[in-house]
Amino acid sequence: MKVTNIYKALVAILLAGIAAVSCEWVDKVISGETVASVGKVRLSRAELNKALPSGLLPEDSVRLAHQYINTWASEIIFLQVAENQLSKEELDVSAELDEYRKSLLKYRYEQRYVNERLDTIFTDSQIREYYNAHQDRFVLRVPVVRADFLCISPDSPYIDEFRENIASDDAQRMQYSDSLAYFSAIRYETFGGKWINLNDLALEFGIDYSELLTYKKGDWIEYEGGTGLLHLAFIKSFVPAGKIAPLEYATPLIKDILLSIRKKELVSALEDQLVEDAIQSGVFVQY
Repeated sequence: MKVTNIYKALVAILLAGIAAVSCEWVDKVISGETVASVGKVRLSRAELNKALPSGLLPEDSVRLAHQYINTWASEIIFLQVAENQLSKEELDVSAELDEYRKSLLKYRYEQRYVNERLDTIFTDSQIREYYNAHQDRFVLRVPVVRADFLCISPDSPYIDEFRENIASDDAQRMQYSDSLAYFSAIRYETFGGKWINLNDLALEFGIDYSELLTYKKGDWIEYEGGTGLLHLAFIKSFVPAGKIAPLEYATPLIKDILLSIRKKELVSALEDQLVEDAIQSGVFVQY
């Protein structure tokens, strides 16, 4: 690859350990109409500038310019070698391009057709019916939990009160524990009362989820982080790996599956209708 002498000199300086690069030097790197060439193929300054993000520091501009030029050159060199080494038959890609064009146009029309007609609403009964009929698809690989997570100073006078009230089945006491947590905790997370993957809870503690596998419903998880703060979680519900996921947890996946089924049905019906219309109109004739 041939690059400008100014660019070569600047890169050499950078490699020697000069970290600070002035704006004037950056301008020199990308000055001139051509910044690099491979044979007769040239990379213009305008193309390079277009490829670089705006607002970069000078040293970042030089680094990214160097990276882009090397990538550009590698692609050109590879293409030139391929064109020189492949046979005439191998160089002829017209059939593949035509096939790709047809597939792309078909796909685009299918997408527009589906997007205009797809019903994305599912009733609770539709979701439950699929769940009951395909429970083998919802076997958990990782436990799921309902939990409340709390990050609080270990010196907080409200910790014992929070522990006592959050574990209660009484609605007023649970509401009181929420108030205590919001008032005194550095961070309080209920996850919207939804089921979450045990790995998501483990991330709150900064540990691997395998360290939480010994816990069960009604247990407290307690860790002191490196910041000196106390991390607490109360496990309200727990479903272990190997069991069927709760319906609520499986619902987003079920909706995706049902949506995919509807899309396939629409596309299949479209194909059948187009063929039937072509037969009826005499466009499609079998001999």
